[in-house]
Amino acid sequence: MQENIIQVRDLKVYYPIRSGVAQRVSGYVKAVDGVSFSIEQGSTMALVGESGCGKSTTGRAIINLTPKTSGDVLFKGQEVYQNTREEMRRLRPRMQIIFQDPYSSLSPRLPIGELIGEAVAEHSIVPKNQYQEYITKVMDDCGLPAYYKQRYPHEFSGGQRQRIAIARAIALNPEFIVCDEPVSALDVSIQAQIINLLIDLQKERGLTYLFISHDLSVVQHISDYVAVMYLGNIVEYGPTAKIFARPQHPYTQALFSAIPVPDPEAKMKRIILQGSLPSPANPPAGCKFHTRCPYAMEQCKTQAPEMQNGVACHLSRAKSFNFEIIKNNHE
Repeated sequence: MQENIIQVRDLKVYYPIRSGVAQRVSGYVKAVDGVSFSIEQGSTMALVGESGCGKSTTGRAIINLTPKTSGDVLFKGQEVYQNTREEMRRLRPRMQIIFQDPYSSLSPRLPIGELIGEAVAEHSIVPKNQYQEYITKVMDDCGLPAYYKQRYPHEFSGGQRQRIAIARAIALNPEFIVCDEPVSALDVSIQAQIINLLIDLQKERGLTYLFISHDLSVVQHISDYVAVMYLGNIVEYGPTAKIFARPQHPYTQALFSAIPVPDPEAKMKRIILQGSLPSPANPPAGCKFHTRCPYAMEQCKTQAPEMQNGVACHLSRAKSFNFEIIKNNHE
């Protein structure tokens, strides 16, 4: 059994809402509202959900780019937020992130060689006499020729820029990488190349990924485990094959019913949710999904469900309820 490289316990990230002349705090945006999960070393856990559900905030909070409000984040058993500034500096190379937009995350003022090697030199990853050879090796591992070193980000395509962002992350020999929607801004054909690159690097280097995405077909291909997030909470969690074969939570069922089927004659059985996503500044009482759930009961309106057997839903424990199995999204 693999050890858990990441453990998250009841993580909360709230942003204050200030109003009035005195700018007093009148409420909070509950971006992440009590999230718990663990990630085994060498595996990939996908975090999926609608835009604004708190996926990216969770990823950033894990590596201390976004301050947490409460909860615990452990990296190899060590609380990340208890580190001193110097200890956090030593930990940084072991925890990296690949951002969604490869253009805005790369400085336009630096050539590619310096972009990839800047942190390598800062953290003394290799001796100075091996620096150039090391950067060339990292670039080659990511499918980037050595002569790209002197070129600038604007001279590359989106796919090439994302390869540069990946090279910058792995150059520090990390153990854990947050992949924050790394292929959502790319064409489908380029997406496949980047996903295959990430898989190859994981096998070669023993990397662990938190893969944040809303593209379920990509998630199914790359992840070992899936956590489905809704309005700051995880509503379903489990092995990828199990969740894709039989989603249990009504929200997961609706989400997965939107996956396209590669058959032009197949009739899709799409589940359309009524209403809009509630505001994280004023989330509904009880189960946060009850305002859009077609199966909501009175209990759902007042009592928040606990996670049991990988599902946070009162319906999963109601004897009178029988979940429909969605198979290939066909009627």
